[in-house]
Amino acid sequence: MGSNTRVSKADYYEVLGVSREANDQELKSAYRKLALKFHPDRNPGNHAAEEKFKEASEAYQVLSDGDKRAAYDRYGHAGAAAQGFGGSPFAGSVDIGDIFGDLFGEMFNVGGHSQRGSRQQRGDDLRFDLTIDFEGAIFGYETEVKIRRLETCTTCNGRGSASGRGPTTCGQCQGRGQVRYQQGFFSVARTCGACSGTGSVIGDPCTTCRGESRVSKELKLNVKVPPGVENGTRIRYAGEGDAGRSGGPRGDLYVVLSIRPHDFFERDGQDLHCVIPISFPQAALGAEIEIPAIGGTVTIKVPEGTQSGKQLRVRGQGVPLLNDNGRGDLIVQVLVQIPRKLSRAQRELVNKLAESLAVDNKPSSPSLMEKMKDLFN
Repeated sequence: MGSNTRVSKADYYEVLGVSREANDQELKSAYRKLALKFHPDRNPGNHAAEEKFKEASEAYQVLSDGDKRAAYDRYGHAGAAAQGFGGSPFAGSVDIGDIFGDLFGEMFNVGGHSQRGSRQQRGDDLRFDLTIDFEGAIFGYETEVKIRRLETCTTCNGRGSASGRGPTTCGQCQGRGQVRYQQGFFSVARTCGACSGTGSVIGDPCTTCRGESRVSKELKLNVKVPPGVENGTRIRYAGEGDAGRSGGPRGDLYVVLSIRPHDFFERDGQDLHCVIPISFPQAALGAEIEIPAIGGTVTIKVPEGTQSGKQLRVRGQGVPLLNDNGRGDLIVQVLVQIPRKLSRAQRELVNKLAESLAVDNKPSSPSLMEKMKDLFN
């Protein structure tokens, strides 16, 4: 016994989830969301998702075409079919590159834009690693470096061709910069291998640059390092990178600094640190001592009764602030030295001192000792 049940196609507006007054952008946005959700590559083996994807693509193909949409609004599915829609929903003109743009561009190698009509390209940025002394980072430094970069070919004036006529339209992609082919449900576009996506080729390459329009050259560049730079600082020289193609702008040059360590000083931000040995009498009685500093010497005052490990701060003897006024500090940690050997006379003097400086060697916890230091310092 036959069935009288008739299965009707779903309304295209309901399929996309839009109103009948939806504009082109609303249609495109709705279709994009559904295509992303139900695309077969994201739902392998899911027949229901594949059918949803086909249904959404069919709806968008009809509603995104003005004539088909008008016929559909008036006569329904029959009207759309009369306008030439039928069979596979992917046989029409849905522009996947336009719908998905950059998001699907990497997945399917399609894009909404072609490089056709413009071979002009910006030159690449370059990097040069420069190692300087510790003092150069403090006071600034200037030197001349040699770099290699791509320069516009003077033989062909950057045209790349021996005759000077320049490039001609690529025969493989017909100047589009892309070659399209069918892949499953999509018409996929890939960059043309013959012209590398430029849409043009050079039939008579220049003998100097071999059609590349640029040649590698070595040049000298004066580099100025400002005072106060740190390890890893990048100095940008705008327009000193590779030359662009076909009149495109130059790239930039980045000089990346590496600073050699110092034998005496260590750096912490804008402050300098060092350790200075002092004698027991200097620590006990106090003293003024001259110590080396970056670029000269400086005199520091050791207070009477200074303990080993105490830090003394010398203002304004540190690192200059980069691109600003002022300097950090020099922080000196004193280390009281105990003689390993004493002469007989020295031993007698120390014994007499010991008799007058009797100390109760009662154990104390480390935390208590720190509190005592704070109390007497």
